[in-house]
Amino acid sequence: MASSSKDSAPTVENSDEDVISMVDVLNEEEQLEEYAAAVLGGSDEKNCTYPMGYVRRQALYACKTCCTSEKDPAGVCLACSLECHEGHELYELFTKRNFRCDCGNSKFPRVTCKLEPVKDDLNSENHYNQNFLGLYCTCIRPYPDPENEVEDEMIQCVICEDWYHGRHLETSVPDDFFEMICTGCMQKHEFLWAYSVHYEDKIQIEHGQEKDDVDVGSTEKRGCCDGISSEDKTSVILKATSQDTKKVTKKQHQKQKEKRLNGKTKSEACSFQSPDCLLKQLQAREVIPKKCAAFWNEGWREKLCTCASCTKMYEERGISYLIDRSDTVLAYEEKGKLTQSPNRSHQDRETSALQGMNRIQQIEIVQGYMDMKSQLSEYLKKFAENGKVVREEDIREFFSQMQARKRQKTGGTPQYFCH
Repeated sequence: MASSSKDSAPTVENSDEDVISMVDVLNEEEQLEEYAAAVLGGSDEKNCTYPMGYVRRQALYACKTCCTSEKDPAGVCLACSLECHEGHELYELFTKRNFRCDCGNSKFPRVTCKLEPVKDDLNSENHYNQNFLGLYCTCIRPYPDPENEVEDEMIQCVICEDWYHGRHLETSVPDDFFEMICTGCMQKHEFLWAYSVHYEDKIQIEHGQEKDDVDVGSTEKRGCCDGISSEDKTSVILKATSQDTKKVTKKQHQKQKEKRLNGKTKSEACSFQSPDCLLKQLQAREVIPKKCAAFWNEGWREKLCTCASCTKMYEERGISYLIDRSDTVLAYEEKGKLTQSPNRSHQDRETSALQGMNRIQQIEIVQGYMDMKSQLSEYLKKFAENGKVVREEDIREFFSQMQARKRQKTGGTPQYFCH
């Protein structure tokens, strides 16, 4: 038995396992609850979300059992994954934006939704990617990948919402970032590089680093990677040279401006017409995009220009959600935590109850928890192996079995302990 001071938490020592305290137990429980809240975001497990239309963001699943065609992917809400697709092989998609539940429509010829039987044949505004087929990243592999033993984090792009291995983003992953836009989406929406440059310049100034003046009218064309290692930077930084201080005539400047507009979309050109357009000011610096993903800190969306021209451009490109604060996964997670908040005080009650027990009772509680955790892990392993969704009734059955075993163990002569 491990020794402890009067004020320390009770611990159990095992020669084969690490020492665990009740504080560790409660902290682990809290982390699991926060993860569940983040994934589900207050999703309704009893009612299909179809009547709500295209939900701004929700937890989604793809059923491999029902949808076998790669040409016709589909997604179902949390409630339908539990009620209509119990025992099926499901892909957990985490969250997707602006999606309407497909369960029971024409994509499911052999399934009728038990919660909302009457539905349109198709949800024309839904967007599908390879995740609905259980594939991810540019490597087009499943996750977890049974053929790949390399440990690597998966990061979701905020535009295409696909998931990517950190090693496949064409650049190093910073230690601290809020959101990521993949290489393909940055190439598709190159105007975002102008904001990346603006962000990096601001970081340099905040850290007191010297920065050369950048002359809008310089005849030198500046690359985003000049003098900078791609391993050290994840976004574009302009590198001014000593020749950038040269001035050019108004006519030369106008020619360069027309050259920059050449080849751009009509929407991007329109953004230059607004005198208050931030994008216009940033693009005047003639940014050369980099072929890699871009990482962004919290608050970057709020700095996107919202003038009439830019707002129209977002709409035409189908990315208006970038200027919607509630679109972020963080906002979705906070929504889930708020729905759980009334029940969050139970940890305080548990801690208070432990303080009222003697040392032997506290140790028995910890040992009982570890026993339950081991048995629950084995019980849930069967569901994972068979690709089944765990329902509330399954958990109730598990604890009923635990209670029955407890009664069997305590049916004989009661044990006594020396204090």
